[in-house]
Order: sequence, then structure tokens, then C-alpha cells
Amino acid sequence: MKTKPSRMPPGPPVAGTALVLCGGGITGAFYEVGCLAALEEAFVGFRACDFEYFVGTSSGSTVALALAGGIDATRLYRALLDPADDFFPLQRHHLLRFDLREWRRVFTSAMGSARHLFSSATSKPLELDVWNEFERFTDSLPAGIFSIDAYERFLSDFMRRRGIGATFSSLPRKLVLVANDLDDGRRAVFGEGDLARIPVAQAVVASSATPALFVPVRVGDRDYIDGGLGEVGHVDIAEELGADTVLVINPMVPIRADIQNRNVPTGTGKQKRVRDKGILWVYNQAWRMRTEGRFHRLLDDYRARHKGTKVLLLEPAPDDAVMFMYSPMNFAARRVILEDGYKTTKALLADPEAPLRKAFEAKGLEHSAE
Repeated sequence: MKTKPSRMPPGPPVAGTALVLCGGGITGAFYEVGCLAALEEAFVGFRACDFEYFVGTSSGSTVALALAGGIDATRLYRALLDPADDFFPLQRHHLLRFDLREWRRVFTSAMGSARHLFSSATSKPLELDVWNEFERFTDSLPAGIFSIDAYERFLSDFMRRRGIGATFSSLPRKLVLVANDLDDGRRAVFGEGDLARIPVAQAVVASSATPALFVPVRVGDRDYIDGGLGEVGHVDIAEELGADTVLVINPMVPIRADIQNRNVPTGTGKQKRVRDKGILWVYNQAWRMRTEGRFHRLLDDYRARHKGTKVLLLEPAPDDAVMFMYSPMNFAARRVILEDGYKTTKALLADPEAPLRKAFEAKGLEHSAE
């Protein structure tokens, strides 16, 4: 692919356009970067940071931050493709660190439950309710396995080194990041209202705190978790910002492991079924199945009710998404996913009748002859 300068002064944005980047783990972010690199190559003079508005959630919030800060998708693509490139030197330890404070709470709570069980068993053994006592121990489970604090420090350092402002107001493009308030049960939009004063790096990790995997992120006196897909992939936020053309990239589709005899990668070699990946991937697949159909129904309804807003959706084919089951820390898997997002999007845009191409051309962008 052609290379472009990664850092140029931001020019005027493509008016009325918004990019919504959904979650999907690190592999989902790789897919998004590949798709956006293909967009940059497909249209003359276009940079992915030329959208007027950016909405990010979960892992998509990191990509949205970089683009809103003026970094080209092509530069991110090259950095993630080359392990020797230190432009975005993400390592395993930035994400997978145990939260010692949380595990101290678990230990203290479990000891309290054990003392209560011992007291009940010795004082009133015939009245002991085993299942009720067991429930005390389940309440002692951690709120998440890992802390995401190290990733916040990594992002802050990355932003400082690459000249990206630490606050929402200092970014050259409008950026909002979506999380969920754990105790309130409602969506939180960082970059708007009172949450516009929160440091961008902290907002990214709040949006990325996947339940069960990461401990909720404390911001002020509130706890926040992964923003998820929301009702319509948060397209409504982009429209409220002023967009009339919205591109949504959603990597979270159900995986079809039985298509074209593709095998499921596991730690013990390739297997036949998703269940062979264990409980976390069974849960992951179940979540994808529940949300995908609902998301598409609500999105179709949204399009019908908001005809003045053109909503474009870019997703991987379910059989292509099998590759997302590889570890994101596996460099070979990174390359495959990045290239898949790039190649499939480039092939899509080669069709003059593709809705995505026609929407961009309607905005005055010229499709490359190559």
C-alpha cells in the first residue's frame, strides 16, 4: 500500500461526516485500523482524521482518540504491522496487570465470609444454610480480573510523545467517548457536559473496561465500564453532534467457525468448536449473538425514522471473523487481521455502486483510479 505523511496540520474536515468506532477487543481495533487505512488509500487526499466528528467506545475509543488527535490510519496501520516500529508500542503488560487493591478487597471479604461460616457451623450446626453461606463467598468475587490503570499511563505517554492534547477541548477534531455508569445503569458520554473536563486518556480506559476482564474505572465518585454497542451503535450521538453521514465500524459479529472448514485456534492446537476455547469465548460468542440481531433491527428502525442521516455500516463477514479468536498479542494474528480489514474494505470500495463509496463521492471525495 502507498504511504502518506502521518503528521500534517489538520485541514478542514469533510463537513457533516462522523466516524463511530465500536468495540471488539484489541483484534477489533486492528480490524478498524485496516478498514480505515483502505479508506485513506481509496480516496484522493483523504485522511481518516478528516471526519468532522468521532465517537468511540470500548477498544474503538483508542483508535478514535488517535484519529481525532490528527494521526493518519495509514501510520497506525504500519505501526501495528511492524513489531520493530515503536510508534504505538503496546505490550501485554499494559493491559494484563492484576489489580492488587481489588484482590486485597477479595481477600478481606472472603475472610469475613469464612468467619461467618465457621461461627454459624459451630454455634447452630443444624440450622446452617449451606447455599446462603456459599452466596456470601460469591459476593466476595473480584469486580474484575485485571486493572487497566497501566494502559491509561501508556496512553498518556503516547499522547504526550505524539503531540496529542490531553483534554477534549485541545483536540483538533470533536471527540466523544462512550461508557456506561455502573451504578446509574445509564450511558455516559465523555467529551460532553460535565464529562468534557475529564482527561481523554482516563475517558478511554473508562470506555474500555470490559466487564469481568477489567475492574470498573473510577472517575470522580462514579464507576464506569465498557460502553458496548448501545441501542444503535451510538449513531444518535453522531447525529446530535451535527453529522448527516455516519460511518459505523463494528467488528463484533457472531463467529461462524463451521464455514469453509475453518478450525478454531486454541492453546492446544486447532479444534472444531467455539466451546474448545473455554468459558470466556463461550460467553463472548453468546454476547455477540444476543447483540448482533438486536443492533441491526434497531439500526434499521433508526434509518427509517431519521431519513436525513445516512448511516453506513462496515462489518467483517462472520466467517472472516474466525481470525479474531487468535490472541491479539500474537504478531502473526495482528498481521492477518489488519490485512483482512484493509483488503476487504479495498475490495468493497472498488465497486462504483457500493453505498460507502457513493456516500464519500457525494461529499466531494474522488475515488483513486488505482
